[in-house]
Amino acid sequence: MFDKLYHTRFELFLSSQVAILFGSLIVPSAIFENVLEPILFLVNLFAGVVLISKKPKLMWFGMAMLFVSAVVFAISTGLAINSRELGFIRMTGYFLFYLVVTLEILKQVWFAEQVSKNVIFGLISGYISLGLIGFFICLTIELVIPGSFMGGALSGLGNNGLLAEELMYFSFITLMTIGYGDILPVTGLAQKATMFIGLTGQVYLVIITAVVVGKFLQQK
Repeated sequence: MFDKLYHTRFELFLSSQVAILFGSLIVPSAIFENVLEPILFLVNLFAGVVLISKKPKLMWFGMAMLFVSAVVFAISTGLAINSRELGFIRMTGYFLFYLVVTLEILKQVWFAEQVSKNVIFGLISGYISLGLIGFFICLTIELVIPGSFMGGALSGLGNNGLLAEELMYFSFITLMTIGYGDILPVTGLAQKATMFIGLTGQVYLVIITAVVVGKFLQQK
């Protein structure tokens, strides 16, 4: 099955990422955050397993992360348990998985001999993956040290599911170095994470994107 899906690996991965980012524009936020978004993350994890399926060790690691995430989601949904510990386990699993998949995407894009449609999709999905990694870092920090991020709609959210949506917004705004300033990192750890996300976005655009553009110009 993985062999049949492998040639569309970047399309699958990118389409599920776009659904995660913009699904709340179609589905009400409360329903999306609590029900649909976790399912979309599982779909994206599966697409990531397809993407790394040519490397058996990475594939089995991805399968393990997918299984753990599915179990945590089943416990949270079926038993109506949404503890901080389960949230931390889920975020840690997502972070490790996306770190591995993003590195594999970068390798495949970097070593591609020809700039094809797949390479362009891979370039885009790699950038989105960096934003998701930043989101998991920020959300984990907020779960461990509540109040690390302040401002905007975060004020008074508490354990509301909209917390994740606000921090995802913050991560991508920081990655793109827009920095509206409506959400602020107020602890030392949160500030260091924000610096890391911003630097990562700049390095990706300056180096990885430039390499792909250079290859495209050469083949033309």
